[in-house]
Amino acid sequence: MPDTPAIDIRACCDERGDTMRMTVCEAKIRKMSKIDRRNILRAGLASVALPGAAMLNFGCTPGAEKEAVTGETSDEPPQVTDEQPQVTDNNVEKDNAMKIQYLEIVTADVDAACTLYSQMHGVTFGEADPSLGGARVAKLDGGGMLGIRAPMRATENPVVRPYVLVEDIKASVAAAAAAGGDIAMPPTPIPGHGQFAIVIHGGIDSGLWQL
Repeated sequence: MPDTPAIDIRACCDERGDTMRMTVCEAKIRKMSKIDRRNILRAGLASVALPGAAMLNFGCTPGAEKEAVTGETSDEPPQVTDEQPQVTDNNVEKDNAMKIQYLEIVTADVDAACTLYSQMHGVTFGEADPSLGGARVAKLDGGGMLGIRAPMRATENPVVRPYVLVEDIKASVAAAAAAGGDIAMPPTPIPGHGQFAIVIHGGIDSGLWQL
């Protein structure tokens, strides 16, 4: 803090002690004192503000610290670490992806349906296969089959029914029943093709197939 300059009252007055000049000197002294008090007050506020700013910035991130001090936002992108959660496909990891072994289409007009799919997908359907209910069959990618057949009874409605390949069809049927599915057809062998079963849940047909 700067030293307050000493002021000699007598230096402001003449030898006759003129009252007017004495008043002027006193005013100068009071003005000087006010300036000194202002300097003291400013120095005190600065000493308090600096530690306070340091306390406010404590624990901030680098970008937040810059914003807190200067009011400017940081243009640096957020840091990405390798510890972020990774979403994995458990079916692929376990080599357990679902595969449709047989896609069955039941329709009253088999020939028209075969022509439609032949023109859409460029496939060729064979002759009716008695072991598959008289279905005409075309190959699917991965070794599966697409079969189109007519209803086998008057009460059978048109349907598109996928049969998913499983390793243990009995265990899959039991699991379906435990989950609330209705077993419309228990595991049944088809000569030369394996076994199939049909599960209905919520009005939707789902097939199971084991080679």
